[in-house]
Amino acid sequence: MRIMIIGGGGREHALAHLLARSNRVSEILCVPGNAGTAAVSTNVSIDVSDHAALIDFARESGVELTVVGPEAPLCQGVVDAFEAEGLRIFGPTAAAARIEGDKAYAKRLMKIAHVPTAEARIFEHHDAARAYVATRDAGVVVKAAGLAAGKGVIVCSDPADALNELERIMVDRAFGDAGNTVVVEELLKGQELSVFALVDGQTIYVLETAQDHKALGEGDTGPNTGGMGAYSPAPIATPEIMAQVERDVLVPIVDALRNDGAPYRGLLYTGLMLTAAGPKVLEFNCRFGDPEAQAVLLRLESDLFELLNATVHGTLDEVDVRFSPKPAVCVVMASGGYPGKYDSGKVIKGLDKASAMSDVCVFHAGTKTLEDLVVSSGGRVLGVTALGDDLADAKRRAYEAVDAIEFEDSYVRRDIADKALGRHLPT
Repeated sequence: MRIMIIGGGGREHALAHLLARSNRVSEILCVPGNAGTAAVSTNVSIDVSDHAALIDFARESGVELTVVGPEAPLCQGVVDAFEAEGLRIFGPTAAAARIEGDKAYAKRLMKIAHVPTAEARIFEHHDAARAYVATRDAGVVVKAAGLAAGKGVIVCSDPADALNELERIMVDRAFGDAGNTVVVEELLKGQELSVFALVDGQTIYVLETAQDHKALGEGDTGPNTGGMGAYSPAPIATPEIMAQVERDVLVPIVDALRNDGAPYRGLLYTGLMLTAAGPKVLEFNCRFGDPEAQAVLLRLESDLFELLNATVHGTLDEVDVRFSPKPAVCVVMASGGYPGKYDSGKVIKGLDKASAMSDVCVFHAGTKTLEDLVVSSGGRVLGVTALGDDLADAKRRAYEAVDAIEFEDSYVRRDIADKALGRHLPT
């Protein structure tokens, strides 16, 4: 079966890597892909926002299933466009993808469904948002309601910082139209947990958990990024916690989407804060998280194609999902300056040495080929991922692979998985 993957980041490389293992998959086409996906697929240069071109290519190439990686095409309706042409595609419709694409909508839906989440106010005018924040005497989280490439959520421990962020988002237009509406939330305390679930419209199949590291710096300091690393599973996800998440979060939000005329089919990501009062939702995403997907998928022993296919067909209740008991750690190697300005085109050395290490996969995120060289082309460049006998072993293997790779001005957090290992636990 011929598969097309839309996207060109680390998540898409992980999806391609796993799909290439399937006996059901004969060929993979990645649009646009990167230097890493080129090893397991054929990269195709098409604008992912050009739905007509994607549909034409899928038809001409005999693509039998399309898998959408990033959120932007989903929120723009690529699934709707494919389904209207009778083409099979994995991912939610634009209406269902609003759960990520419009944070204000997500907060309203959670309130209707009684899903536990942070108290929040929604604002469309800067003056009103500023007046509200000026009355606060505790930290808040300021969120651009639209898509902002993982950078539109700013944790402000001081309300004065929140005032500056409101001006940057709503007046200076740092995120463009994504900041037309902002959500101002209470600042929750606790550890974060990422939960992946496949949803076929009716059945919810909860996959393995992970913990992301959003902040740029060690000890969770500095600005938020798209994610600097992750590990799976997260020991904080006890059976009791997971039962609560499924009962109080996943079931009600999937029901609420269906009742709102937007039945969900695809991968539903839930970002949670485990507070003293129990799990509370930080955000929903309409696709596999990145870099959590790299850690979770590397542990998958089942056929990924069968899982995605069952989701599209509405037969998730007929599949069995198996994961390796070995934990995985993914460490992101980023360009210096990220998530701000950074330089691209840095030659990457040591990829073969790192990839040859036992139980290591180097997933490419922001790379491209230049003649016979692999060079950086994004802020997050690589997701170096390793399995281990235990979490400490997985971390050791991942950083050994990281240290085998070189590119100018690279940046790496050195504390990925330390929370689970009992180091630098949040107070």
